[in-house]
Amino acid sequence: MSEPVAATTAASETKGGLLTHLPVALRWAILVIVSGAAGTVFELMHLPAGLLLGPMIAAILVATNGARLSLPRKPYIAAQALIGTMIAQSLDGAILKRVAEEWYVFGPMVVSIVAVSATLGYVLARRQVLPGTTAVWGTSAGAASAMVLMAEAYGADARLVAFMQYLRVVCVASAAALMAAFVFNVPDSGQTASFDLFPPVDWIALLVTLVATAVLAYAGNRLRIPAATMLTPMIGMALLHSLGILPIELPPWLLALAYAMIGWRIGLAFTRRLLRHAARALPQVLLSIGVLIGFGGLLAFLLWALVGVDPLTAYLATSPGGLDSIAIIASSTHVDVPFVLALQTCRFLLILAVGPTLSRFVAKRFGTAPAA
Repeated sequence: MSEPVAATTAASETKGGLLTHLPVALRWAILVIVSGAAGTVFELMHLPAGLLLGPMIAAILVATNGARLSLPRKPYIAAQALIGTMIAQSLDGAILKRVAEEWYVFGPMVVSIVAVSATLGYVLARRQVLPGTTAVWGTSAGAASAMVLMAEAYGADARLVAFMQYLRVVCVASAAALMAAFVFNVPDSGQTASFDLFPPVDWIALLVTLVATAVLAYAGNRLRIPAATMLTPMIGMALLHSLGILPIELPPWLLALAYAMIGWRIGLAFTRRLLRHAARALPQVLLSIGVLIGFGGLLAFLLWALVGVDPLTAYLATSPGGLDSIAIIASSTHVDVPFVLALQTCRFLLILAVGPTLSRFVAKRFGTAPAA
């Protein structure tokens, strides 16, 4: 959906909303306060991606009540670059080495779950549950924030993709935590560390990280390829970090700002009509998530039966995202953490590689017109 059409639709639906006649500064203040409160509550509840979900839900609430706000492009690009650098932290040399050594295990597992997620997207598009490319990106079993950014860059409806992706993240992370705690009898496996938004910071490393990220994002912007402002910092910082050339320092408060920018960009574009559309698609979306989780469980069984990987390691490794929440659960249990992260990272990279091709294929068959 183009921005003028989106703005016209939003304006027509929010006419007479509770926030319509308030000063713009007050509307932004309400958004910031509600975002901070929701994000803090979600984080304290250990909800996956709470610092992004809080601002996104807050933005949806104010947008559908007449706020008529929009996020400027430059803060959004900066947030994209920081998300790319955050992902780069997971792509260290040890994980990539593990993938190279055990490719015969990782390859079939990764390809099969990507194939299943792509098939689910195709089915949702064919049955017109969701617009074509939106269904593909929404069912992709990768890092949710990256999928949302890539989806927008390739013409999908980022709002519906975000709805699907973060619903999947919550379902998958909850299922993984419950499996670890009750099926495999691992106590407190789903708990994160205490919520600390302002830990000690290495300011020199932070400055170096920000400068390198800015340079790579600028280069990506000049390339004029989809999602380059996220992909170039991700690839460049991963190489520099894995080679030991520079550190990556991203304090939680800075990531919280980046998450808020992404959440606001998505949430402020929502309309009441789109919410109704998402609600109608909810049963089918939940079914697709259930199929993905079930297929991941089948792959875990095969890893245990054929390769001898311990059951919990296998289950966490084959869970269909998100990488960050699965990493938290894995790090608090007695599992092979490098194996889990290696398989999760390998799947994410494959989705980044094949996602655009799948998107173009579906677009040719079903069209790309997003829901209003």
